[in-house]
Amino acid sequence: MSAPPRRRVMRQNRVLWLLDRLEREPRADALIDTLRRGVRALPLGRGRDLLHGRWLGHPLHPLMVQVPIGSWLSAAVLDLRPGRSRESRLLVGVGLGAAAPSAVAGWVDWAELHHPQQRIGLVHALSNTAAVGLYASSLVCRVKGREGAGRAYGFLGLTAVGVGGMLGGHLAYRQASGANHAEEVPNVVSAGWHRVGTVDEFPAGEPVRRSVDDVPVLVVRETGGAVHALAERCSHLAGPLSEGTVADGCVRCPWHGSVFRLSDGWNVRGPATAPQPSFETRITGGHVEVRLRHQNGGEPAGQRKTTRSGAAHGHGDHD
Repeated sequence: MSAPPRRRVMRQNRVLWLLDRLEREPRADALIDTLRRGVRALPLGRGRDLLHGRWLGHPLHPLMVQVPIGSWLSAAVLDLRPGRSRESRLLVGVGLGAAAPSAVAGWVDWAELHHPQQRIGLVHALSNTAAVGLYASSLVCRVKGREGAGRAYGFLGLTAVGVGGMLGGHLAYRQASGANHAEEVPNVVSAGWHRVGTVDEFPAGEPVRRSVDDVPVLVVRETGGAVHALAERCSHLAGPLSEGTVADGCVRCPWHGSVFRLSDGWNVRGPATAPQPSFETRITGGHVEVRLRHQNGGEPAGQRKTTRSGAAHGHGDHD
C-alpha cells in the first residue's frame, strides 16, 4: 500500500515578512515626524512641485535615480576588466554628483506619505546614504591610486544600492507611494448619466460626497448655480476631498494639501502629480446628474450635442 502524498508546506517569504513588520514598527516615528517637519519647512517655493514631478505627470525621483544607479552599475562592469580605472573613476564621480538632487526629490516626496510608507522610506534613504558613503570612499581610494580598495568599496556600494532599490520598489509597487490612486475611476464608472441627489442636497460652496457605481464622487454647487463633480478620492494617496476646503474654484485635500480645479480636476498644486477624473453635470427636474468626462476634457468632436433642454453638456446645465 503506497504512502499518502505529503502536503507541501507553504512558507512565508522571509523578506516580505521583515518588510511587513517594518511597516508596523512605530519606534522610529518620533524621528520620522521630526524629519518630515524639517523637509516641509524647506523654503522651496514652486520648486517643491517641480521636485514632486507635477509637471511630469508622475514622481520625478524614480527618473532622477537612474543616473547614479546607471553610472555605478557601469563602473562595476568596467571594474571587472583591467585597464578601465580612469573610466570607472569618472562614472563613480558622475553617480555621486547626481545622487544629491535625486535624494532631495525623494525626501520631498517622502514627507507627504503615510507612516507605514515613511518607515520603509527611511530605511530606503539610509541604505542609499550608505551607498553614497561607500562610493565616496571608493572615489577617494581611486584618486590615491588604491584601485583594489576602490573597487571593493564600489562593489559594497552597489550592494547597498541594490538593497535601496528593493526597498524603493516595495514603496512604489507594494505600498503604491507614487501611484495615481484615482486611475481606476474611468474603468469602474459606467457610461451615461447618474443621478446623485436633488439640488437642495448640495449647499452652495460646500463639498458633498456621493457615490456612482460604488465610486465616491465629490459634488460642489457654486453660489451662481454651476455644479462641479470630481472623483472624491485624491489621486495622491486617496485622501477624502469631501472633507477638504473649497476656495477660488478649487478643492484642497485635507491630508497633504493637493489642490484640484473643480471645473476639470486639474492638479493646480502638488504633491499630487495626476489630475482628478472629472464629471460633466446637469440638472434635470431638480435633480443633479453626473457623467464621467472623457480624459481629453469632454465629448469627442462631432458628438458634443445639446441636451433636450437646448443647453450644451457642461457644468450647471439646466432643463
